Amino acid sequence: MSNIGKLTNKQLEEIVLSEIGARRDDVVMRPGIGMDCGAIKIGDDVCVLSTDPITAASKNAGTLAVHVCCNDAASAGAEPIGLLLTILAPPDASVDDIKKVVSDAQSAANKLNVEIIGGHTEFTDAVNRMVISATVIGKAENGKYFSAQGAKEDDAIIITKFAGMEGTAIIAADHRDKIEDILSQEEINGAIKLSEEISVVKEGLLARNLPVTAMHDVTEGGILGALHEMCTASNIGALINLDKVVVLNITRKICEKLDLDVYRLISSGCMLMSASDGKVVADALNENGIPACVVGMFKGKTIMAAKDGVTFEVAPPDKDEIYKI
Repeated sequence: MSNIGKLTNKQLEEIVLSEIGARRDDVVMRPGIGMDCGAIKIGDDVCVLSTDPITAASKNAGTLAVHVCCNDAASAGAEPIGLLLTILAPPDASVDDIKKVVSDAQSAANKLNVEIIGGHTEFTDAVNRMVISATVIGKAENGKYFSAQGAKEDDAIIITKFAGMEGTAIIAADHRDKIEDILSQEEINGAIKLSEEISVVKEGLLARNLPVTAMHDVTEGGILGALHEMCTASNIGALINLDKVVVLNITRKICEKLDLDVYRLISSGCMLMSASDGKVVADALNENGIPACVVGMFKGKTIMAAKDGVTFEVAPPDKDEIYKI
C-alpha cells in the first residue's frame, strides 16, 4: 500500500529530477515540482507536451486519459492538438474491452477537437488491469504560455469548478458497492457523469486573455496538493480558505462515508490559478459558464489553510485519498 500512487515530491526531487541535467536552448519549460508540461520553442510558436497514465480507474479510463492529459496542456495556456494513446491490456481482457476504451477516448477527443495521431496497443501480463497512458501535443504562442512558477506576492488564489470531481466519478463507477447505501440511483448516475466534465481546456485558453500569472491542473493530491506544488514551484507561501472551495453534495457524502479528505482527493476538472486581479478573472470565467471563485491569496513563505475557523500549515502532498479505497 505504501508504494501505490505518485512519488512524493521529496522522492521526485531526489531520484528523478536530480538525475536530469542536459539542457538545450530551444527547451523553454522544464520538469520540476508542480510543472505540468514541458515546452519547446519552434519558430514563433511553442510546442507544449505532457504525458499521464490512468491507473486509479478502470471504467471510463479512455475518457479520463484524454481529459487528464489535455488538461495539462491547458494549464500552460496551450491548445491541445494531438494525442498519442498507449493501451496495455491484461491477458484476460477482451478485444471488446479495448474497443470500449478507444471509443470512449475518441468521443472525448471529438469534444475537444483533438486528433488521436498514434500510440500503441497490446495484451501483456505486465499489468493485471487495463492501463492507459496518453501524451498530448499542444500549441501556444511564444511568450503567451503559463506554468506553475508564476504566482507572486498578493496574487489571488482561484479555483474552478468543484473539489474531488474526478475522485467522485471514479468511486461511483469502480466502487459503487461502497456507496450505494448512501446515494440514490440518480446521485450515483450524476457522480459517474462527472467524468464527462473534467476538462479544463476552456478555462486554460480563456486565461490567455486574463490577468492570470500561473496555473496548475489539480490532479492527484487534490486541492491542497496542487496548492503546495504551485507554491513550491513559485517559491512563495499562501493562505487558502477551504470554506470557500465548492464541494458538491454527492462528493461530500462519499467522502464522509469513506473517511476521505476531499481537499486531498484527485480533482481533475479543477484548475488552480494565480491572478493579479482575482475578481476580474473569476467574473470572466463565470460569465463563460465556468464556476470559479477566489479562495485565498499567495503571500509570505508558509503555506497555510483555514477551515471552520482553524488555521493550519499545509503538509506536502502524499498518497492521494483515492488509494485508501
